[in-house]
Amino acid sequence: MTKTKNRKRTGLHREGRRMLLIVALVVFIINIAAFFYWPHWIFATTLALSAVALVFVVYFFRDPVRILTIDDPNYLVAPADGKVVVIEPVMENEYFHEERLQVSIFMSPFNVHANWYPCEGTILVSEHQSGNHKAAWLPKSSNENERSLVVIRTKSNAVIAVRQIAGAMARRIVTYARAGKECHRNQHMGFIKLGSRVDMYLPLDTEMLVEMGDNVRGNETIVGKLH
Repeated sequence: MTKTKNRKRTGLHREGRRMLLIVALVVFIINIAAFFYWPHWIFATTLALSAVALVFVVYFFRDPVRILTIDDPNYLVAPADGKVVVIEPVMENEYFHEERLQVSIFMSPFNVHANWYPCEGTILVSEHQSGNHKAAWLPKSSNENERSLVVIRTKSNAVIAVRQIAGAMARRIVTYARAGKECHRNQHMGFIKLGSRVDMYLPLDTEMLVEMGDNVRGNETIVGKLH
């Protein structure tokens, strides 16, 4: 059914390059000032804190290489790393205006924050919606928080939606999807900074292959199968 190749190589996500440059410049200036004007113990402290800051930026914006091959277009792969916190039928009123199976993945600040396309197909809708920044695990965050909606018609002609949701700390959602374009597995759909959440809205007859509380890996864990 599936074949996953994790090349065991992790790079820096493109969303982190500017941040790393800014942090590196700031810590360089601070450490130069500490070296020439402050006592040695302060310089040693700033040097240690600078190293921690740089390591954190590189860790947070890490981009693991994951290559997934699936021979059946009906299988759906997790769009994000994290914990499954919702699997339930809900009324989806922003696009479908009908009952859909909602599957939500909560991303902690320690998860990889890149998002992948869960399937191959054509992007029908890609839009950003402003909103609040409540805790991402709250049920109301799906409809009230800042979010981006991506609707995809799969190769098997099913229509699914993926929603990136900002959290209390996540203040920036990046979405690469564009309406009318083709999307493919192993491609990044976007990136969310700090803790956040990704929702999927699937047909009600989707066969779920994960359960509540499961930890999943983006572009690696098969979460369900369309019928």
